[in-house]
Amino acid sequence: MSRDEITELVTRQLPEAKPGPFKQFSEFIVDAGQIRMLADYLKQNPKTKMDYLFCLTASDRKDGLNVLYFITSSVYHHSVLIRVILADKAHPVVPTVSDLWKAAEFYEREVFDLFGIHFENHPDLRRIFLSDDWVGFPLRKDYKDTFTLER
Repeated sequence: MSRDEITELVTRQLPEAKPGPFKQFSEFIVDAGQIRMLADYLKQNPKTKMDYLFCLTASDRKDGLNVLYFITSSVYHHSVLIRVILADKAHPVVPTVSDLWKAAEFYEREVFDLFGIHFENHPDLRRIFLSDDWVGFPLRKDYKDTFTLER
């Protein structure tokens, strides 16, 4: 499928999805409450068969915390980026997709650990890199590092 065909398919299924500016893949910006529906639709649809989540990450931007889902079809070799913008940095929550793609379990734990984004209904949401008593989220722009090197 071409980018235009994927865009038409997605916007017909989910009119609220806004096409994004990403150039390499088709990009769609959706609300947190719509991520599961769109992800499941793209995975199950015989025209798209997005069976592989090859990256799930986050970024801290002016518009809020962004969760980025990069998915692809190993059958058709087309890829999509789905972006969820979480304006509430104090309590960022998005539903898990770990039941759709098993790889999401570790990606979501990493994002939780480093950005503080809570993935609702995740089977084992706990820190993966930092100790349990760590304070703050190191990849947020407002993070203050108190580490000092003594010589």
